[in-house]
Amino acid sequence: MLGRKQAGALLCLALVAGMAACSSGDSSGEDVSLQAGPEAPATSEPAPQPSAEVTPKPKKPKSGRVRLSFGGDVHFAGSSASALGGDIGSASKPLKKADLAIVNLETAITDGGVPAPKEYTFRAPAKALKALKKSGVDVVTVANNHGMDYGQEGLADTLAAGEKAELPMIGVGRDEDEAFAPYQTTINGVRISVIGATDVLDNFAITTWTATDSQPGLASAKVPGRLAEAVRSAADESDVVVVVLHWGVEMESCPTPRQQELAAELTEAGAQVVVGSHAHVLEPHVEQGRTAIHYGLGNFVFYATRAESVKSGVYDVVVDKGGVVKTKWHPAQIRGGRPELLTGSAAEAANAEEDALAESCGV
Repeated sequence: MLGRKQAGALLCLALVAGMAACSSGDSSGEDVSLQAGPEAPATSEPAPQPSAEVTPKPKKPKSGRVRLSFGGDVHFAGSSASALGGDIGSASKPLKKADLAIVNLETAITDGGVPAPKEYTFRAPAKALKALKKSGVDVVTVANNHGMDYGQEGLADTLAAGEKAELPMIGVGRDEDEAFAPYQTTINGVRISVIGATDVLDNFAITTWTATDSQPGLASAKVPGRLAEAVRSAADESDVVVVVLHWGVEMESCPTPRQQELAAELTEAGAQVVVGSHAHVLEPHVEQGRTAIHYGLGNFVFYATRAESVKSGVYDVVVDKGGVVKTKWHPAQIRGGRPELLTGSAAEAANAEEDALAESCGV
């Protein structure tokens, strides 16, 4: 007979063996539905839950819309020469964000030539074009009353500098056709043409600066019907036609009858966007249906100091194949020759003032 200690030992061995059998893979005669499946965790810790993080879908580009940005007069003379290093001021931010940015280059790019017989003549070194490109400018118009301040030699230098810098120039050329030829591009499927011209020329320059079949020069809006003809031609092969004009009267905030008549003629010919400069002060902007007109962008990179002439900004115009979708004015102020964006209450006040200008001018 087994002693009590031996019997107890055998009983313990039997219990241990039985427990081992239950934990083994032998499932004969047992309900396997109660057993843990292969996915069950090996520990008592809770099973990990699927991650709640969702990979965001890539944003689709806003196809079919193009943001155009415009700045006013640029010359790099006097205090504005500080911008030659490439910092033209914080107003370059909207230009850099735009799909296509355009300013009025109111100076010859040359170190030669003979100054024209006038009170003010401007010229700038070729690095001015690099500064503009660095600041987001894609196209410049040279059609203004300072584009040929250093004569035909200065004009030749300007055209050569533009080609070397790969910065397209409009409103200027080796003959009339080239001067009126638009800059053309397609962005987000929208075909865009940009034409430059001047309606302001000194008396001596009306013939000597105007591009003809045999003379290099500027595209002149003074040639009856020629600018409207260029717009109609561009409209035949474009979705949106932009005209950048030098017009108006210096220091006059309201557009002249001539400006309003010319704007009406150009929009009727097929232009959806007409912007201008020359007055050295801001003029009103208006939207009529799917067209937009800004009569005067004021100064941009300029040595302005008067209270009205330091008011500046960038005009944004969003277009699609049907014309203007929306516009926005980014107010700025010229400090040390460079346009700096306004913010907060100063920006609100400047925008309110610009909005009120159209009503006060009756346009």
